[in-house]
Amino acid sequence: MADSNELIERHIRRGGSLLAVLHAIQDELGYVPPAAVAPLARALNLSRAEVHGVITYYHHFRTQPAAPVTVQLCRAEACRSMGTEALAQHIEAHTGCRFDAGHPHGATVELESVYCLGQCALSPALMVNGTLHAKVTPQKFDAIFAAASKCVEVTA
Repeated sequence: MADSNELIERHIRRGGSLLAVLHAIQDELGYVPPAAVAPLARALNLSRAEVHGVITYYHHFRTQPAAPVTVQLCRAEACRSMGTEALAQHIEAHTGCRFDAGHPHGATVELESVYCLGQCALSPALMVNGTLHAKVTPQKFDAIFAAASKCVEVTA
């Protein structure tokens, strides 16, 4: 796995924009390390504040590694109309976690709200560790979560 400085160099040479480089770093490392802000700002002739502003503006970017099981639940209007808020309550009760509370060091589950996964006709939708699931019921969530948790236990 490359470090963020190597990724910055590689993508700047290819003419990458700030967003393209941030995506490349996160795709490879799983997050954008805070230490990458200054070198990225220098490489693109931007201020650190500008780079930090982009990272914090877009909810997609992380500044710390994700929990081993990350649930992203769509909370946009179409999913809301199809019961995503009741599903959110079920997920919180089932996992013992709260949405958008982050995850303390060592936590195995993180719940995040997102606003549109592009599955409006198949709502409610969610992603678990990057895998999209549609028409999710509480029972379907329980099965998806059990499978994701089992994978974490096996690799740990």
